[in-house]
Amino acid sequence: MAGMYMKNSTRPTFWVSFAMFVGVMGTALASPLYPLYHDAWQLQPSHITGVYVAYMVGVLISLLFLTRLTDRVGFMPMLRAGLVMVTLGVGLSAAAWDLNSLAVSRLLIGMASGLITTSAAVGLISLNQHRDPQLISAITSLAMACGFGAGPLVGGLMAQWAPAPLITTYIPSLLLGIMAAVGLFRLSLSEAWPERAPLDLRVFMPRIALPPVEVRQPFWLASVGAFSTFAVFGLYASLAPSFMEQMLPWNGPAISGTFIALILMLSAASQWFARGLRPLHLVFCAMMSLGMSCLLLLGTTATNSPWLFLLSVLTTALGHGLGNLSGVAIVNRVSTGQTRASLFSSYLVVGYMGSILPILAVGWIADHYGLTIAIEVFCLVLATLTFSLAAGARRARRKFQPQTVPA
Repeated sequence: MAGMYMKNSTRPTFWVSFAMFVGVMGTALASPLYPLYHDAWQLQPSHITGVYVAYMVGVLISLLFLTRLTDRVGFMPMLRAGLVMVTLGVGLSAAAWDLNSLAVSRLLIGMASGLITTSAAVGLISLNQHRDPQLISAITSLAMACGFGAGPLVGGLMAQWAPAPLITTYIPSLLLGIMAAVGLFRLSLSEAWPERAPLDLRVFMPRIALPPVEVRQPFWLASVGAFSTFAVFGLYASLAPSFMEQMLPWNGPAISGTFIALILMLSAASQWFARGLRPLHLVFCAMMSLGMSCLLLLGTTATNSPWLFLLSVLTTALGHGLGNLSGVAIVNRVSTGQTRASLFSSYLVVGYMGSILPILAVGWIADHYGLTIAIEVFCLVLATLTFSLAAGARRARRKFQPQTVPA
């Protein structure tokens, strides 16, 4: 059955990739709208970061309590459920009437995103077991990055020129979600599902899986690297529309959305071109790039130079792409079919904590001491962390051989 399933994997691979794209598109769609919500509802920086973090909390809930169902019932039922959830969440965002309703919609989208990213990543591996795993890792990261990039680009353009932007901006994502759901529900892939077993409530209990001890160091480098990657991008996704108005001569949702999309589109391109490099080498390059991006953004706060800001965006994009690519590749290398979903969830849990703790801290500091001070503190702390991780990845490359661990 598995063999028959593998021979006709092109169409399912397309729809799984498209579902991942659509599922994560809704995650960053609201970023260019935050200044509009700020003006409409008189919000503080901590309110904006709180709404952004609500999405991340939803992701963590999903990763900790729901994604083990992927191992139990198969990736396709979970992917379908996640796609329905994200479409409902986007619809609720369009109907949001205050801060709390918007936060609830972001929470729902986050829960759906956790299901979609995990189940789709597992599905792409299952559908393409006889293909180059590095290529599949690149396809997985590419679909995620393109979806994340399309969200703020579409959101920024529509928020700039569409009527009633806090409503109409969400319409494209809604339509694509319906299209993807129809495509997934028309697939017949039951032969790929694992054998059904009686549902055990323990499947909902969180389980943080770790790989074998001998390959645990690369896994932690990838996971803490994801923490840094998500933190740096989270700063742009949550507060870029606000701090760009202070630092740069350009402003408006289209500008901020374009810059956020630029980070993610260039991230996708870097992942594609770097897919042949060894993962630990990618970790080193990613952390060096993110460290440099923090220093460049720190320079931007002092000089208001648009050129330093542009360089910061470019290095952030490179670090984001290489960091995501290396993380997915390392998890794929150190896991088996039985542990892949749990290890990928554990990796994402660490990564998404980077989108929660540092961003909440930035919002609190901005409320009390100003946005510029908050960004400066963030940049100094993250630069120290990323350069330390780069040094650790360099040492690990000497320790591990390519045939035992992705070096």
